[in-house]
Amino acid sequence: MKKLIISIFGAAVLFTSGATSTEASSINSVVNNMTGIPYKWGGTTVAGFDCSGFMRYLFNKYSIELPRTSQQQAKAGTPVSKSNIRTGDLVFFNTTGKGISHTGVYIGGGQFAHASSSKGVSITKMTNPYFNDRYVTARRVTGQFMYDKMLGKM
Repeated sequence: MKKLIISIFGAAVLFTSGATSTEASSINSVVNNMTGIPYKWGGTTVAGFDCSGFMRYLFNKYSIELPRTSQQQAKAGTPVSKSNIRTGDLVFFNTTGKGISHTGVYIGGGQFAHASSSKGVSITKMTNPYFNDRYVTARRVTGQFMYDKMLGKM
């Protein structure tokens, strides 16, 4: 009986440790597979993305429709304070000096994914001086179900 309990306990530990290691793998896997896709102004496909086109494409994979432009996307969902950003939240920047002009998605670990005009689809730290100085706001467009799906919990 002790061996059976130990075996069950061991299996439970292995199962949960596996779940922990894949917790953020879903959205990160999608983003990692898209890293390097070139920037294309107005682009909405894997042939090339602009920042908001990339967000629309990515969120569509989770059955979430977003407006077309970063300015419009910044009005979707609900506002989130910078200290409460979680994986799947949209982050917005003023890169032109004329209001919101760039968007990305927070992927955890202090990083966001976006379509950069110089690097294409890439991952950047939120503390990157260029983006840190130009940060405007974040929006949450996912409910708990889609949040769990983005984390690979489903």
